Amino acid sequence: MRWTIKPKPDSEAIDQLAKELRVDTLVAQLLLQRGISTYEEAKNFFRPQLEDLHDPFLMKDMDVAVERIATAIANNENILVFGDYDVDGTTAVALVSSYLLSYYPNVATYIPDRYDEGYGVSYKGIDFAEDNGFSLIIALDCGVKAIEKVAYAKEKEIDFIICDHHRPGKNLPDAVAVLDPKREDCSYPYDELCGCGVGFKLIQALGSRRGETIYDITQYLDLVATAIGADIVPITGENRILAYYGLKVINEQPRIGFKAIIDQINKATLTITDVVFIIAPRINAAGRMKHGQHAVNLLVETDLNKASKFAAEIEKFNTDRRGLDQEITQEALVQIQRNEEQEGFTSVVYKDTWHKGVIGIVASRLTETYYRPTLVFTKSGDKLAASARSVKGFDVYNALEGCSDYIEQFGGHKYAAGLTLSANQYQNFKHQFEKVVKETIDPQLLTPEISVDAVITLKDITPKLLRILNQFAPFGPGNMSPVFMAENLVDTGYAKGVGQDEAHLKLSVTQYDSHKIGGIGFNLGDKLNLVTSRKPFSAVFSIDENEWQGNVSLQLKLRDIK
Repeated sequence: MRWTIKPKPDSEAIDQLAKELRVDTLVAQLLLQRGISTYEEAKNFFRPQLEDLHDPFLMKDMDVAVERIATAIANNENILVFGDYDVDGTTAVALVSSYLLSYYPNVATYIPDRYDEGYGVSYKGIDFAEDNGFSLIIALDCGVKAIEKVAYAKEKEIDFIICDHHRPGKNLPDAVAVLDPKREDCSYPYDELCGCGVGFKLIQALGSRRGETIYDITQYLDLVATAIGADIVPITGENRILAYYGLKVINEQPRIGFKAIIDQINKATLTITDVVFIIAPRINAAGRMKHGQHAVNLLVETDLNKASKFAAEIEKFNTDRRGLDQEITQEALVQIQRNEEQEGFTSVVYKDTWHKGVIGIVASRLTETYYRPTLVFTKSGDKLAASARSVKGFDVYNALEGCSDYIEQFGGHKYAAGLTLSANQYQNFKHQFEKVVKETIDPQLLTPEISVDAVITLKDITPKLLRILNQFAPFGPGNMSPVFMAENLVDTGYAKGVGQDEAHLKLSVTQYDSHKIGGIGFNLGDKLNLVTSRKPFSAVFSIDENEWQGNVSLQLKLRDIK
């Protein structure tokens, strides 16, 4: 691990903010590092307000989109809500379709089959729309690059409204409206919305034309918060407000589909991390193992008995998915070793029988092992399909652009992407991808980094500090849980390996003979020898609470030890 200590802001600025907010200098430093330098900015950070959400009509084409939907309703047209099969797509489809159905009946949903149709807008989906009399398709979390498919729909007199958040290509599809804050000609103030977030802006705009306020549509924010967490978009600006209130909905008035999942979990209050690791994988499992429509059915269901059956079905998909991804990850690791590619700048693996639904997860697992930009390929029809994952600081989407001569189509983000290519181009692509990454990556990025907010002493760690840090939530990209470093720590003699194969490290530390504080380091069991015999050591950690037999105490959640 590479420890990087963030630059400390100007001392005068720290003192000024601390005085203005009546907090200690450590809290002021953490706020300044997050770009918060005034009382008003701090107030917005700690108390996000729905009124601070941007006017949806600031988004390019929003007025046109709202007008086209109004025309469709006035003319009694059939509207098809189409979305990708992942969490962002299925939550977006559930959101927009259930909102429209609350006042207009002629609305249906369509999720493409991951294996038969692949990612994004599909010809099969457009044919379905034609065969069933749909004259308007609202595409969510996809479509901004679907130039040929939108043209195909237009030939059939089917209009498209696209709600996407991926980077557009040089040209946009000839749709009625293209809502995408990443459009170069779009001046919307915040461009990090997820697909479901763009869908929410659409219903916010539709609602405003119907005389509704933001408070009339907060019930949909549980879907938006789930998509924000699952799609790993920054939890800053507008996303922070949406996630903050979405979590309130999940914890206080969850939709029936979420309640069916949450009822199986023994946890009183869910954080965004719980949403990412508990709710999102189950929603994703439907599209990975069977069909994304199962997830939409669960998310729009209003009968708890039916939702519980859907949830049990999806739980089985998730169990099957876990077994498959472990098996394929092991095969991929063996392939890298057999090809003697452990020291490369990239990890690119392929097997024609690997399950397409889990290759994205496998790519993430491989980056955890070798920490390289990674692609996992499998056969998809007569093509090869891949999921790409990157390491912190490296734009894998740009790297794929450098290999575009060998790719048929690709799309995605800085850290995650998908692509297809012809089987005969696999080796050429693999060679070019290694070359592009080798030439463009900073070698430092190939070592995992822990970014440290501040160096502190154990005396700084108090219940009051933790209470304030908890108010920094929800955490995520752009607003990670604060990480601290402390030096000259000494174990009190309690250190031991715990868990299966003693993989985890449990200890109790002191510093300069100050008070003791417990610590737990998951997957740090191999560091036990660094802390025994009262040898001083440094550690990076976040601050947490440990509850044991009714007693609650502060503890260090260790990230690394040196």
